Amino acid sequence: MKIFVIMTGPYRGSISVNYSLIDIEKEEVLAGGTVEKIGQDKSIFTCNVKGKAKSRELHVSNCTAGVKLAVESLIDPENGVIKDFSELSAVAHRVVHGGEMFVDHCYVDEKVVEDIRECIPLAPLHNQYNRIGIETCRQMMPDVPQVAIFDTCFHQTIPDYAYIYGLPFEYYQKYGIRRYGFHGNSHKFASERAARLLGKPLEEVKLVTCHLGNGASAAAVKGGRSLDTSMGFTPLEGLIMPTRSGDIDAAIIPIIMEKEGFYQREIDGVLNKKSGLLGISGISGNISDLLDAMKEGSSRAKLAIEAFCYRLKKYICAYAGVLGGLDAVVFTGGIGENCPEIRLLSLSGLEFIGICLDEGKNKITGKEGEISKENSKVKIFVVPTNEELMMAREARKVVEREMIKEAK
Repeated sequence: MKIFVIMTGPYRGSISVNYSLIDIEKEEVLAGGTVEKIGQDKSIFTCNVKGKAKSRELHVSNCTAGVKLAVESLIDPENGVIKDFSELSAVAHRVVHGGEMFVDHCYVDEKVVEDIRECIPLAPLHNQYNRIGIETCRQMMPDVPQVAIFDTCFHQTIPDYAYIYGLPFEYYQKYGIRRYGFHGNSHKFASERAARLLGKPLEEVKLVTCHLGNGASAAAVKGGRSLDTSMGFTPLEGLIMPTRSGDIDAAIIPIIMEKEGFYQREIDGVLNKKSGLLGISGISGNISDLLDAMKEGSSRAKLAIEAFCYRLKKYICAYAGVLGGLDAVVFTGGIGENCPEIRLLSLSGLEFIGICLDEGKNKITGKEGEISKENSKVKIFVVPTNEELMMAREARKVVEREMIKEAK
């Protein structure tokens, strides 16, 4: 069973298409690639077939053209890996926001497309491009099942008292304003891997998973089910991120708007693109840049990093309370996997709840491993995320579920 996984939307400051072709039986990546800097003068198309990568510069005018380029690469006479699209069992599309309409991943039909369109106001930077990916693939591969994989589905198990905001209840009823959570595929993958590393059934473990990257979120996961997560109605809430503010006092927003003369779009840009690590440091939103700057004596780089780690530490402790105990803390995402300094600062002082980091083990980057001391009551793991593989697994479940329905 071959599943084509595609993710469209903003990534590292530009619109991109990321794709993989996965043999889900072997869990082997047959091909993959990216189309980056879409809409800019020089876009970059990278195609990787069985470990051999080729890149070239060209102009890709819009997201539709980027998706077409990715899809056509599969059957390219020189670099393609399939003869025609009939070899595909499904196309798995990442959709960031499913609101309350989607409690599970599903086949795409006209109603699903329309419902995803209705969710665009909930994630305007992402869902519009997710929809373009779906509609383009439906046109190019009309006979291949299209599966929508929602970031929000994993967090649909959050109880109502955890997802409701302290606002007039009518805003939830009328506009669906509540906590939804994101990075669901990453949190689920990290949870499943952590359970295996613990040598326990997933149903028996209590975890705090920390996805730290361009977006950052923590989740309280009990028995494989999300009980709470730091991102909320949008991906803005929660942890301090490279360019997003995370938690702030809501009263700050109208004050800044009045003082600076901002409209809604301008304050939204400040909170999402000019805040976080970048805003505090005034240097960069990149952790590596800030670590270098801190070593060179930058007080604001130091402040940004300390604030980032302090916020994460608070969420870890809060979620230990929500879970009623803790078996492991899991770090994943680009920062979580590759920054020992961030892991050290985030966990320092937590020995009182049984979290004891081994600084020697903590030196690992980019690979899976345990980084806790032998006597640590709470284990600490680094787990490189694999959202594409998780999406392919979820798509396979949907395909098999639909096949059973058809057989009946």
